[in-house]
Amino acid sequence: MTAEVISTDQLLAHWQGHRQLTRRVIEAFPEDQLFTFSIGGMRPFGEMAKELLGIAVPGAKGMATEEWETLDENMDLEGSKEKLLAAWDKATEELNHWWAKIPSDHFQDTVVAFGQYKDKVYCSILYFIDNEIHHRAQAYVYLRALGITPPNFWER
Repeated sequence: MTAEVISTDQLLAHWQGHRQLTRRVIEAFPEDQLFTFSIGGMRPFGEMAKELLGIAVPGAKGMATEEWETLDENMDLEGSKEKLLAAWDKATEELNHWWAKIPSDHFQDTVVAFGQYKDKVYCSILYFIDNEIHHRAQAYVYLRALGITPPNFWER
């Protein structure tokens, strides 16, 4: 038997730490730049954040129920930072809810997340976290380009 390296509670705490940092990055954006500013053809960070919202809770729910919705990141937030932050906060609580329903023995099972991405549950979760870090790094570049110092990445 293989020894556990990290518990499911520790993994969730790690992810939620990243989500807290991403929330502070959203807060750092001027409202008029969050859904409009981009560099080099990349999407504005507000659009990237909608992708992260489209993955986190539906991903945890799919892992808990084995019923997968189609990936949908097209929520209408009306270009509002306040609405994005409200959706982020709601998703934080919903992630905790669905996470608690993922059976501990399911993390080694293979799933097809969103009907497209075949991998083990734990690998899919790590991808969700990696994807958030990737997009947050893009947001750091945007904030620097706007003359704004982003939150310290190590303060999760």
